[in-house]
Amino acid sequence: MKKTTKLKELITSNSLEFIMEAHNGLTAKIVEEAGFKGIWGSGLSISASLGVRDNNEASWTQVLDTLEFMSDATTIPILLDGDTGYGNFNNARRLVKKLESRQIAGVCIEDKLFPKTNSFISGDTQPLADIEEFCGKIKAMKDSQSDDDFVVVSRVEAFIAGWGLEEALRRAEAYRLAGADAILMHSKRKDSTEIEAFLKEWSNRLPVVLVPTKYYTVPTDRFRELGASLIIWANHSLRASIKAVQDTTKQIYEDVSLINVEKEVAPLDEVFRLQGAGELKVAEKRYLPATGTNVNVVILAASQGEMEGLTEEIPKTLLEVGGKTLLLTQIHEFNKVGIKKISVVRGFAKDKVTSTNFSVIDNDLFAETKELYSLYLAKEELKENTIISYGDIIFKNYILNDLLNDMSDITLIVDADVENTAAKDKDYVITNIPYSKKLYSSTVQFVKMSGDLNGKEAHGEFIGLWRVNKSGAEVVKNALMELSNRKDFKQLTMADLFNHISTTHPIGVKYIKGSWLDIDTIRDLKKAGDLFDQH
Repeated sequence: MKKTTKLKELITSNSLEFIMEAHNGLTAKIVEEAGFKGIWGSGLSISASLGVRDNNEASWTQVLDTLEFMSDATTIPILLDGDTGYGNFNNARRLVKKLESRQIAGVCIEDKLFPKTNSFISGDTQPLADIEEFCGKIKAMKDSQSDDDFVVVSRVEAFIAGWGLEEALRRAEAYRLAGADAILMHSKRKDSTEIEAFLKEWSNRLPVVLVPTKYYTVPTDRFRELGASLIIWANHSLRASIKAVQDTTKQIYEDVSLINVEKEVAPLDEVFRLQGAGELKVAEKRYLPATGTNVNVVILAASQGEMEGLTEEIPKTLLEVGGKTLLLTQIHEFNKVGIKKISVVRGFAKDKVTSTNFSVIDNDLFAETKELYSLYLAKEELKENTIISYGDIIFKNYILNDLLNDMSDITLIVDADVENTAAKDKDYVITNIPYSKKLYSSTVQFVKMSGDLNGKEAHGEFIGLWRVNKSGAEVVKNALMELSNRKDFKQLTMADLFNHISTTHPIGVKYIKGSWLDIDTIRDLKKAGDLFDQH
């Protein structure tokens, strides 16, 4: 339901309704959370919160800026205390347009002269507006509204200015005929004599709004009996906050400490909750590019590797490229995107695979197992956002950014640049969509991985780099547990894992074209040095 419709229903309800003052986005949200069905955008409170007098010293555009924050923070309607409409009929009708654009449900204008003076300050010396001029202002506002449910309340200041019941009734009737949706009858008496006299004579010709700031001792049921439509609690959020701030500030000043006030004020977590910090955190995960701050990495580097004598005493992951080991080259790339939580599954010559930059997991069966077994040993490291990498590859940094920003539960990096390759025993992949430069809006999914394929049959080669999100991590861990029951589990490969998962859960594929190397030969080491120099 539109906010305007909600306010109109409040004012025309057969029962007495209530709205509460607010003067900024925070207090507006508090009013809604308390259970109120509407908000009074108090001119007194808004101006006071800005540190100025309630004499139109705050410009109407400054009031609008405040209202916009209030409206954005809430779902209930706001009725603005619009003073005199901030000028003549032309200013007032422009105000209506601006209020509607900010989803403000209605405005109350008072029949005094611009600039206004607060009703409780020397009210009997405040001249009232000419009735005809004020009626013209009401008509201009009603003619200007584009939403039929937008509410214009006419505030009668006859009692405030020292006039009697007859003048109050005369003005209220004129404003009704001019098109007002409701009458706000104001009084500064400490009893309800004037208000009761008006309500009895008025006989519900239009809904009546009351502001019992001065006559607060009158039981609310009395207004219900007399047929009032809406009561405004007009300035107590402001006044409560002034008292609390004064007391707290004085206490801190005198104590030169926070020890006596910390338990008396709202905790910071409550401030963050009211600000909507939780929603922002969820939105950041959905819309912001992923960063390494919430990402961890598992590097599978247990194998010895066969590199023509170079790996007799060290595992392949410790071979050097450009003066730095393959392992540290990888870690450097992860660090560049903010990833610092890194686990390395080591095996051959494990005592040489040590560093303060990563934690280790030992695969003491490295000689008789494949990468899948190493991943099984590291399965508890598969968390909310985990990258898994072979320990003998290097890659350019942009590939990590592509991987981090993919939305699939499980994402594999596949090199599409294999059309002229006929080599066997590589992790060749078939997908649902071959690589194309027009793939940017398409979702590519894994279909099959096999070392029995070749580059001419496949759509690409899995480079040994992939990622899981929280859901994907659970899928992979469940699959590892299922496969671990097989007798040949220690000899299973990543291809077996992905083929197993793909029967029940989709696996996403991100294509690349080169920009990586799998180090299998001395020649690969030379190429890796060239690639490293280009970083």
